[in-house]
Amino acid sequence: MRLFEPNTAALQALKGSNINITLDIRNQDLADLAASQDAVNSWFNTNVEPYLNDINFNFIAVGNEVIPGSLGGYVLPVMNYLQKILDDKNLHGIKVTTVLPGNALQSSYPPSSGAFTSEASSVMSGILSFLSAKGSPLMINVYPYFAYASDPKDVRLDYAQFTAKGAVVRDGSLSYYNLFDAMVDAFFAAMEKAGRGDVGVVVSESGWPSDGNGNFTTPKLAGTYNRNFVKHITSKVGTPKKPGAYIEGYIFAMFNENQKPSGVEQHWGLFYPNKQPVYPVF
Repeated sequence: MRLFEPNTAALQALKGSNINITLDIRNQDLADLAASQDAVNSWFNTNVEPYLNDINFNFIAVGNEVIPGSLGGYVLPVMNYLQKILDDKNLHGIKVTTVLPGNALQSSYPPSSGAFTSEASSVMSGILSFLSAKGSPLMINVYPYFAYASDPKDVRLDYAQFTAKGAVVRDGSLSYYNLFDAMVDAFFAAMEKAGRGDVGVVVSESGWPSDGNGNFTTPKLAGTYNRNFVKHITSKVGTPKKPGAYIEGYIFAMFNENQKPSGVEQHWGLFYPNKQPVYPVF
């Protein structure tokens, strides 16, 4: 499970659950935390330390989708401060990372052309060196839905939903049957070009909304995508560029909002607020 910010009630509820947790540092806290080791020590002592005996923390994600952007420069200093705490406490099971959006890439088609934007590159070189040295993966948010919904004429639905029967895109010797793999491999290509082809990835968000955008967002389409996403991730097949690579994946999100979606707000949840499933997944 991924928590987008430290939430005392959620953390208390997760104690003893044996659920592996990714805990995010809020974007709005990055500037203050980057100012000093003491600031990060205080954050850790409040939000992680009290739960170490009862919760399995897999990752601490320093910011969500702040690269490229004005907050990107704060990420690496906070990562270094956090890592010092983990090293001092011998907490080697917790990995420090950050979360990138698709627009961190200047190019993603074909996948082998994947490259970071110039703005992202300016901070990613240091971050990728950190991840490589610590054996930590980069977290990426991967949404075939947005590509399909923005260009349904050129992006096939079966390609976006893992249901294509044959290869849809060929990139050199590699064949792509689904858009998800193509998007992940574009990130692998970008990291290779940045000199860090050894860094793995975790898909920190993927999903498909069930409402809010007409025929693009139905429970049937959302259910199909998320079931196939789970199947693809748990099969551990990797991607065409990285066959057999271990890639974790997170479905966004657990719950729908409590109101009817409007405009950009859409229902991404697997469950209604009353805890009933929107559609079957597992």
